[in-house]
Amino acid sequence: MVHDPEVIVVGAGHNGLVCAAYLARAGLRVALLEARDAVGGCASTVEAVGGRVNICNCDHTAVRTVPLIEELGLDRFGLRYLDLELTMVAQSWSGDQPMLQFHDVARTLESLAVTLPDQVEPYRRFLADAAPVARLVMELAQQPPGPRPALARLAHRRGAGIGRLLRWSRRSVAQVLRQYFSSETIMGAVIAGGPAVWGVSPHTPGTGLGVLRLVMAHLVQPGRPVGGSGRLTDSLRAAFEAAGGTVLTGMRVDRILLEGSRVVGVRVASGEELRATKVVIASDPRAAVAEWLHGAPASVGEFVQRWRGHADREGYESKLDATVAALPRYRGLSDRMLGAVGVDAAEVLAATTFFVPTVDGIAEAHRLKQRQQVAARPILLANLPSVLDPTMRTGRGEHIFSLEVLFTPYGLPGGWPDSPEPRRWLELYAAQTEGGFLDGVQQWRAMTPDRYETEFFMPKGYAQSFAGGPFAALFGRSPELTRYRTPIDGLFLTGAATFPGAGVWGAPGRNAAHVVLQAAGGAVTDSARAGAA
Repeated sequence: MVHDPEVIVVGAGHNGLVCAAYLARAGLRVALLEARDAVGGCASTVEAVGGRVNICNCDHTAVRTVPLIEELGLDRFGLRYLDLELTMVAQSWSGDQPMLQFHDVARTLESLAVTLPDQVEPYRRFLADAAPVARLVMELAQQPPGPRPALARLAHRRGAGIGRLLRWSRRSVAQVLRQYFSSETIMGAVIAGGPAVWGVSPHTPGTGLGVLRLVMAHLVQPGRPVGGSGRLTDSLRAAFEAAGGTVLTGMRVDRILLEGSRVVGVRVASGEELRATKVVIASDPRAAVAEWLHGAPASVGEFVQRWRGHADREGYESKLDATVAALPRYRGLSDRMLGAVGVDAAEVLAATTFFVPTVDGIAEAHRLKQRQQVAARPILLANLPSVLDPTMRTGRGEHIFSLEVLFTPYGLPGGWPDSPEPRRWLELYAAQTEGGFLDGVQQWRAMTPDRYETEFFMPKGYAQSFAGGPFAALFGRSPELTRYRTPIDGLFLTGAATFPGAGVWGAPGRNAAHVVLQAAGGAVTDSARAGAA
């Protein structure tokens, strides 16, 4: 057991690891507690179906907008990225022509000229409008939000992107997209990679900044860690332990210990207590506040009651993993078209391929999810990480295949274990390929919301996500999700539920560490201030 920690971080997903690494690097004694027997959470890579598979999609973009990789020296701990030039292939269930997006803008426009020529100028106009907004969002995400720092950043930008950021923050993603595009393929892909992953309808007000997913791949090159997404979290753990931190797995917290209005530690399910003057929750904030806090003083009663009034949200995403003996070939992408675009079949398979409904079809799929049903043609995100990264292949040389599916309700009638749905998704994907793909599937499994609940301690299989963008961060009703500090002295929040949100980003963990280090006063070293600022 770690001796006399100053800080306990609860939850060793990538944000918990980032936060803990910065704190340990600053010289604080830090214990990182994880309920599972391994770190990484949904950003990890695990043994399954005869190979190593990523728990979630392996494309990393947002984390490369934050300087944490350089600040924590993660390359010294084995982290290396393979860059994606072809960043996305999108095909629509509606029969609209496909879209191929490259990191290079010019190549993307040339590709659109082949498949969707009437979208070339709208795409060019969209990028001109969206790029300043995306740059502003990336800058705002690198600091704890607040009126003063935000206003200072906005003043420094001299208005670039500010008005549009505020307008898009209030609108739905469908409204913003329809100002530019008529292609259901483009609009569906943007929604599938943004608001759909957040679990909301494309017609939901306040989701407009989801359109930035399209421009981000041009500003920051997406990549994949060699060896799988979990190489990021493995390197974070190594950096944390190298700085003197202690990881304790199999430690499921069930109580936050208080003395008066101050945190004094946590209790785990075994009954063991760990003492510290600062506790950072990097897991579900509702469980922490509504279920783990007992005997909170009246002075924070409103805060506790507000969180106890939050209903548990239900999971909506599933993922299939398989080992395959032969690579697929897509029916909707002819050799002639690929040749005109300047790519080959292997490059296509290295990228993530989206199969998407129309905008209204996605909205209908969301409504069906609320009725505990799955759309006949849901959103599918397919990739074969072993094509770009041969180290992901099995010992027998088989490829790894993954298929993410949206929206898949937690409360499916009859339950998930005996449901025919996962097999239907695999068959639906196979129908978009030349014959024989299913025959080459060696082993496969389905990670459905019930499994995310039992195996990753996610209530009802729900993956946390911050509910808004910078506008919500400045004016939201839950300041602890954007300021990382709660009304209880010594209790802090981080993770995907806090600003700037879901996905493999790391900015919430980095920002929360900055706030904790400020609260630590004299314990902060000059080098830590430089690293966490």
